[in-house]
Amino acid sequence: MRLLIRALAVTTALAAAGCAELRPLGSQEIAEFELAGRIATRYRDEAASGNVAWRHSEHADELLITTPVGTSVARVLRNGSEFVLTTSEPRDYRALDAETLTEQVLGFRIPLTGLTDWVRGRAVEGSLASATRDKEGRLATLDQHGWRVEYQEYRADGLPTRLKLTYPGLELRLAIHEWKLGPQVR
Repeated sequence: MRLLIRALAVTTALAAAGCAELRPLGSQEIAEFELAGRIATRYRDEAASGNVAWRHSEHADELLITTPVGTSVARVLRNGSEFVLTTSEPRDYRALDAETLTEQVLGFRIPLTGLTDWVRGRAVEGSLASATRDKEGRLATLDQHGWRVEYQEYRADGLPTRLKLTYPGLELRLAIHEWKLGPQVR
């Protein structure tokens, strides 16, 4: 259970599950998105897996992590610059940035600022990065903010569907089975 909350913190910048009419966009054009999939984490000697649903827009995020059978584990909300992580107890944790929030709840900082871009198959603009590309010109690996992102599979439209993210002592695997893209996800 604690490891799924860690996975939630790692994916705080993500978001999913909206109701607006959505239209296809290239991965480089996406400003707002929803995704749903599976998440697996390994932190030191602990491992866990679950489901993730995430809705992202410029000013807000909503992320829900559930167990493999659908029981809620944690929910992260970002409204403007405030983050709230609600655990299954339920207990709310608040912070002005995701890194502070993860430090409060988990005891260590996780650099989450890039994840919103990484799941869309691109580096964070304006930040140092090292990358390799596959034969189609898509990212194969990306090293940024201390993380290594391996892009293992893409959809035909260029959106990633399988990613492996590693940071010292932490591994996150994300299998995205549903993407919804659009200008008004909220």
